[in-house]
Amino acid sequence: MPSSLPGSQVPHPTLDAVDLVDRTLRNEGTSSSAPVLEEGDTDPWALSQLKDTSQPWKELSVAGRLHRVAGSVFKACGLLGSLYFFICSLDVLSSAFQLLGSKMAGDIFKDNVVLSNPVAGLVIGVLVTALVQSSSTSSSIVVSMVAAKLLTVRASVPIIMGVNVGTSITSTLVSMAQSGDRDEFQRAFSGSAVHGIFNWLTVLVLLPLESATALLERLSELALGAASLSPGAQAPDILKVLTKPLTHLIVQLDSDVIMSSATGNATNRSLIKRWCGTTGQPTRENSSNCGAFGPCMERNSTAPVDRLPCRHLFAGTELTDLAVGCILLAGSLLVLCGCLVLIVKLLNSVLRGRVARAVRTVINADFPFPLGWLGGYLALLAGAGLTFALQSSSVFTAAIVPLMGVGVISLDRAYPLLLGSNIGTTTTALLAALASPADRMLSALQVALIHFFFNLAGILLWYLVPALRLPIPLARHFGAVTARYRWVAGVYLLLGFLLLPLAAFGLSLAGGTVLAAVGGPLVGLVLLVILVTVLQRHRPAWLPARLRSWAWLPLWLHSLEPWDRLVTRCCPCNVCSPPKATTKEAHCYENPEVLASQQL
Repeated sequence: MPSSLPGSQVPHPTLDAVDLVDRTLRNEGTSSSAPVLEEGDTDPWALSQLKDTSQPWKELSVAGRLHRVAGSVFKACGLLGSLYFFICSLDVLSSAFQLLGSKMAGDIFKDNVVLSNPVAGLVIGVLVTALVQSSSTSSSIVVSMVAAKLLTVRASVPIIMGVNVGTSITSTLVSMAQSGDRDEFQRAFSGSAVHGIFNWLTVLVLLPLESATALLERLSELALGAASLSPGAQAPDILKVLTKPLTHLIVQLDSDVIMSSATGNATNRSLIKRWCGTTGQPTRENSSNCGAFGPCMERNSTAPVDRLPCRHLFAGTELTDLAVGCILLAGSLLVLCGCLVLIVKLLNSVLRGRVARAVRTVINADFPFPLGWLGGYLALLAGAGLTFALQSSSVFTAAIVPLMGVGVISLDRAYPLLLGSNIGTTTTALLAALASPADRMLSALQVALIHFFFNLAGILLWYLVPALRLPIPLARHFGAVTARYRWVAGVYLLLGFLLLPLAAFGLSLAGGTVLAAVGGPLVGLVLLVILVTVLQRHRPAWLPARLRSWAWLPLWLHSLEPWDRLVTRCCPCNVCSPPKATTKEAHCYENPEVLASQQL
């Protein structure tokens, strides 16, 4: 044993020494009470056990018990109130995006020549859903165009796929509100990314298959032929009943305007609703009325005095739709982020000690062998049922992401919940199609069935066989990269949902030949890089010596470090800077368990 230093001073081990110990432990397989990691001091995927530092209930006085009960009731009310305003802000956010991009979305859908290209249809579905922030609105546009014979069912299939991809942007935006804590952000962003990765992987398999065989179209035709259908009742909209009293005081939109634009009936009307009903039986004028007190009215027209003006904030405004959309976007994002931060803080405060362990055990529990596989499928059914009850997949996924961030739900359990949410939103569309008019019901049902079969095929591909659940490891890796370089989240949003779809859409305008000539080599290059990278990690002997690593390339082509330094310099207040590298060193010499279990 080395002699102690003068003054009984224990030297802090340097980071090099800690790295040496880490490598030794990994090589020798030495076990430890604390996980040894290359970066950070804890494993973000090991659900943290929040310590309950409060005084036990038996040791509290009467006043202390009353104080704790009152605090618990206050936290519960605060959590429910924050959740209510969070859902309302999502509704207003959707309205804001519709005001900003709804007419543009209608104009995009009208170009039938472009929609004949499957890749262009996919891109249009992603863009429109990202613009209006509502997969239900995008699906309704597609159903209306198919019913009006402006769009064929075959051309609508890629658009439905794009709608499914575009709806994952909401959970990604919600996850970015937890970027203040690295571990929480890594878990939350991975939860949002696993949804998008699942949708993209499903599209990569089914889009070429659909273009070659029209599989989904034929399946939907067989299902319609085998079923005896009759118009049904409208699906219950529970969330609208709860949020309408507040959101309708802020803004109300006329959904017929965007439908008219998409179906070719050009209109310059504002999307903001100004008239919300009549006083009763409409008054019919039997003759032209050109008095001095009002405008002339044609014969048999409804008198303007019988219409009731809407009572919301922007009912009589002179502002344009663009200006109102910008105001609502800023306000709804502010409320959404504030409510989300408050929800996370309250969850961290409530979920401590035994409560945290009980909640996590129930949600993440697995059945004993040999029924261990049953837990994931029950979670899938629960996600479908909750989404159907809430009538909104965006609200359900946006509620799952913060729970993942605070460590209540694991990624392995959130994955089937999100897949069930995809199924739940299609059953809502099926019931809505049954409530359609008789002349449009079959086409509406076929589009809804295509959406259902697309998500069902994705589950069969990427969930049924455990070895093929590729979205989970890909989301873990992507979350780790994004937690280290937080600006990657913004780049992912811009590239995945805006710039790349716009580039593909622009190339599709030039024709399918140009799109194939430019996009084909790029896609082939990306697939080749992925293949070589996988072989480098698992079968390097199969590669030539030159390709066993990317070290021969310039640093900026195989590492994010140069880009991170560039972004860090340009980013104000060090918001984008990575966490300090001294966390592992501090954890090592400040944690007595590590010092007791490892010989430095």
